[in-house]
Amino acid sequence: MRLVIAEKRSVAVAIAQALDAAPHRCDGYILAGGVMVSWAQGHLVELDEPESYEGEAWASREWTMDSLPIDPKEWRWRLSDAKGAAQRYRELVGLMRSDKVDELVDACDPDREGEAIFRRMAAHAGVEKPMLRLWVASLDEQAIRDAWNRMRPETEYDGLAAAADARAKADWLVGMNASRAHTLAWHRSLSLGRVRTPTLNMVVQRDQAIESHTPTPFWRLDVPMGGWSLESGRITDHTQAERILAGTAGRPVDVVGVERSREHEKPPTLFDLTGLQKTMSERHGVTAEQTLAGLQHLYEMKIATYPRTDSKYITHDDLDTLNSLLKPKYALGFLDGGPVNAIHDLYVGKGFDAGRCVADDKVAGHTAILPTTRLTYDVFNTLPDTERKIMATILTRMWAACASDRIHDVARVKAVVDAAGPDGTVERVPLSASADTTVERGWTGIERAAEDGDDIPNGRRNRIPDDLTEGRVDPVSAPLLVEGETTPPKPFTEATLLNAMEHASRFVADRDLKAALDDDTSHSGGIGTPATRADIIESLLRNGCLARHGRRIRSTDAGRFLIQVAVDELKDVELTARWEQRLADMEHGKGDEREFLDAIRAECASFPRRVTELAGREDLRRYAQETGGKESFGPCPRCGRPVIRTGRIWQCSSNRREKQPDGSWRSVDGCGFKVFPTLFGKNLTDTMVRRALEGKRPKVSGLVGRSGKPFEARLVPDRERGIGVTFGGPCKRR
Repeated sequence: MRLVIAEKRSVAVAIAQALDAAPHRCDGYILAGGVMVSWAQGHLVELDEPESYEGEAWASREWTMDSLPIDPKEWRWRLSDAKGAAQRYRELVGLMRSDKVDELVDACDPDREGEAIFRRMAAHAGVEKPMLRLWVASLDEQAIRDAWNRMRPETEYDGLAAAADARAKADWLVGMNASRAHTLAWHRSLSLGRVRTPTLNMVVQRDQAIESHTPTPFWRLDVPMGGWSLESGRITDHTQAERILAGTAGRPVDVVGVERSREHEKPPTLFDLTGLQKTMSERHGVTAEQTLAGLQHLYEMKIATYPRTDSKYITHDDLDTLNSLLKPKYALGFLDGGPVNAIHDLYVGKGFDAGRCVADDKVAGHTAILPTTRLTYDVFNTLPDTERKIMATILTRMWAACASDRIHDVARVKAVVDAAGPDGTVERVPLSASADTTVERGWTGIERAAEDGDDIPNGRRNRIPDDLTEGRVDPVSAPLLVEGETTPPKPFTEATLLNAMEHASRFVADRDLKAALDDDTSHSGGIGTPATRADIIESLLRNGCLARHGRRIRSTDAGRFLIQVAVDELKDVELTARWEQRLADMEHGKGDEREFLDAIRAECASFPRRVTELAGREDLRRYAQETGGKESFGPCPRCGRPVIRTGRIWQCSSNRREKQPDGSWRSVDGCGFKVFPTLFGKNLTDTMVRRALEGKRPKVSGLVGRSGKPFEARLVPDRERGIGVTFGGPCKRR
């Protein structure tokens, strides 16, 4: 019997329904047409922590530079700490080892990480039965059946598995070695990583550009023409601007060129996760993390498709479903106001074309985010506010993406005016104007009505006469000078930072490396993935490297310090580009995993020397003293403010104490959260507290209970006691 293992339960259900019209649900799996179908829970098996490598110098909880680099000779894996992961793993292993099962089918997501999830489970469980690969991007029943009939041996995907394995190990090596070396050199907690550090660097560089910007005044000559105006380029010299203004008074304008065209502005694509997160941030101020959480719940309710997708298209197999979602009776009940009116007008007029959203070659894993046919107006109306906004945004984009083009007439005018100088010389001043007039609003009547914005790009209000031709024209009134000044770059918002991560290739000059970073055939383009980008930003906020100011995201002193002292290549997105280039070769059988990891090991081995040299620089030591604020150990479980160390205890930075007249001290402010240095007879370390407050549940041995017997447990934040303990299942290793 075959055992099919999908990445998520919902995918397993879809596969079972495609294989059998009446599948039978059993304990932990589904029986469908003589096939067992079960599911994982994301990454059930992960790389273990350095502390688990007993006997290695770097496995000690006491960090030293001499013990670096961290370089396992044999890799160790552990079960995920995620809730329910251990139980799900045990159930899957029981099925994989069952005598009833003689063949396994890998039905995890059709990408690098999906391949990793299945391979790690099978290897960790020691299962070596024949394996096939079900490679399907759509959950349409016919698409699943077609993919079922063309399954290939799992060995044909060994290159993809090798790339996934190499990427995970390389990230582990770089993160562990870089973080430990920098922390030891600078005597403060510094967490670095291939994606985290370049993301922080983007914000630091932007903030520094803002702060170093010096406003420069400029002037433009504005010539009123009656309902429209001609404008010069920037004039940076005020004396020259005044001379031009005086010299053009009363003079006619020579129109030297008039261009008119009717243009089509195509609709936007459907949403991938990053696109939805950006729009929710811009339109509603909802964070990327909140958007993912809300969308995940909608997915679990089966009223939205898979959330962690990086695709903006659907396949031909999904076309009928999308057409059914576009039916007027289904669509018009969900939104009020402008979008509904525009949708109605389009139904009456040109209608919708779902085929615009089809691109089979651009769907590598899951398709774009859409509602499902299970969504009804009654269900929509009962959703919490944030989830209702998420669903309304998805619906609006669905209709907009399938709507007709915005048709608009564009006019561009070029002209010159002679400015007479006091000495009799004449300076010819170039002028220009443009106008953009909507003929048919098309998709903009839906999307831009939802944004409460204007459908005219750039706010152009010129109305250039239809009969304007080349020749001499008199202005309707005297020219004037319009003063302005250069502005600094805008601070990052969560939306623009997500966009920068997604399109990180713009920071890479080399064409081949740029292409490697943009290639999304088996991995997400840019840095990070749609599923991890929000968490990367949140982790930088939690550890105090970034801070929110309204919708803006700014770097902190701690974040700037980290970027100032970090090894150069760790700050550059080019590191990811180089990796992706080699991993792509590996996928296609052109590269070797061992050679790739040996290069990473050599780089990690150089960190102690290079970081120590940086720490010896006088300018950096002085900078470290100037930014010697308290480091954050994570967010306070009570109020969210940073937890800092004061003496032997860790406490919320909001806490304040004042000395009383009688010499005693009294708490006068703050939430009161504290972590004392000893827990169950065990002395806590900075690392233990930090990892606990970051939600990483570090495993600690040597705790002593009331009976006097030692035990081990995982540390977790506790609002009342500071740090508490929890008891998870044992971590099995192969």
